[in-house]
Amino acid sequence: MIKLVSLNITLPEKINFNGVVKKNLTGIYKKPINEKVFLDELGFHGDGVGNPRIHGGKDMAVCAYFVDHFPHWKKELDREIKPGAFGENLSLAGINETQMNIGDIYRLGEAEIEVSQPRQPCHKLNKVFDLQAMACKVQTTGYTGCYLRVKKKGWIKPDSAFEKIKEGLGKISIEMVNVLMFKEKKNLDLLRKVASLQALSFKLREKLQKRL
Repeated sequence: MIKLVSLNITLPEKINFNGVVKKNLTGIYKKPINEKVFLDELGFHGDGVGNPRIHGGKDMAVCAYFVDHFPHWKKELDREIKPGAFGENLSLAGINETQMNIGDIYRLGEAEIEVSQPRQPCHKLNKVFDLQAMACKVQTTGYTGCYLRVKKKGWIKPDSAFEKIKEGLGKISIEMVNVLMFKEKKNLDLLRKVASLQALSFKLREKLQKRL
């Protein structure tokens, strides 16, 4: 059974990473909330991203991460991992990248959200965890989490049920897309399948079609 463990949001703010004088505008430090929040096609009200050129937008309105990975990271990094640590809006239990497919649609509170692409780890994770190799570790493990677009907007509570209501066409999992992106870049059969998925985010689909 899938469970929403934590609902996390924050507005972007300027942060000094690791004592560096230059401040970075970022929305990665998500904080758990205890009240209901409205979700529309651009994301949660009261939430935001630091660089809208590469984050956010309709195809990446909601970020989800899987708490079943937390024990791995606790052992790997020798530190406690709490919900929101990976900049995710939704901390989910009982599911991971192998079970969530591109185009799967889930009901969450009044809203409906559709899986659009894996989360692609960036340098901000290195800064958050104070570890230069962190983004690479996330990429190598495939423990990336994913993004979802909003098909139906509405109110969501921290204890809202998270349930699948429609299966994505092709049954291409987040894990399979990660394999294509990072490990089997020349797997033409998989590349054709993934690049043809209409539910895949526009930017990633365009990138893969160019690779073809």
